[in-house]
Amino acid sequence: MKLVSWNVNGLRAAVKKGFLEYFQTVDADFFCIQESKLQEGQITLELEGYIQFWNYAEKKGYSGTAIFTKHAPLSVSYGVGDEEEEREGRIITLEYEGFYLVNVYTPNAKRDLARLEERLEWEEAIRAYLIQLDQRKPVIYCGDLNVAHQEIDLKNAKTNKGNSGFTLEERGKMTNLLNAGFVDTFRYLYPTQEGAYSWWSYMSKVRERNIGWRIDYFILSECLLDKLVDSKIHSHVFGSDHCPILLDIQL
Repeated sequence: MKLVSWNVNGLRAAVKKGFLEYFQTVDADFFCIQESKLQEGQITLELEGYIQFWNYAEKKGYSGTAIFTKHAPLSVSYGVGDEEEEREGRIITLEYEGFYLVNVYTPNAKRDLARLEERLEWEEAIRAYLIQLDQRKPVIYCGDLNVAHQEIDLKNAKTNKGNSGFTLEERGKMTNLLNAGFVDTFRYLYPTQEGAYSWWSYMSKVRERNIGWRIDYFILSECLLDKLVDSKIHSHVFGSDHCPILLDIQL
């Protein structure tokens, strides 16, 4: 079974840059997107064989998530009870007989860290939510998590220490999540691979020189590790400042 996650940084723009061609080629069972940046009715996607679930932000042109899947869920839910984040369209959870799929667009702490405190509260809420789900059945957690966990996960670790997405606080929250029974699939399979990034600044020549960050993840409940086949970063795919990531798992 294949799952894809991609922060498209505006779905309407991404469609003009090859999104549908990639979508058809990859033929995923689940295709999760973040930062759709649209409201209901602003785009119509003809995705034959897929059920579509959308969580729109109230603010126009901002945030938003969606899941396109070939498999009808037992249930679907949005948010974890935090009113502010539900208004931002950041979470979709699909329940299946054997697992939960949680697609998330994590809030950015902002360049001046003005939203760091709110971000850390979000991390506590999402960790508690995932632990709660995991007590019922295994979890597949994916999306743009807006943090490079280890120094190996970004090009310029020394100069970025303390910056948004690489603060000790944000990295610590990721450590706490992984210590609670979850696994970063890419780093589990490729613990020493350098230069593996999923986001690059739009500044000139940055992506060409691979000056990036790995901030997009597929994270699993530990009990699913025996079903894990591969976790890939499709850095060759353009259309956004992020690239798609893919999880191959036997479910």
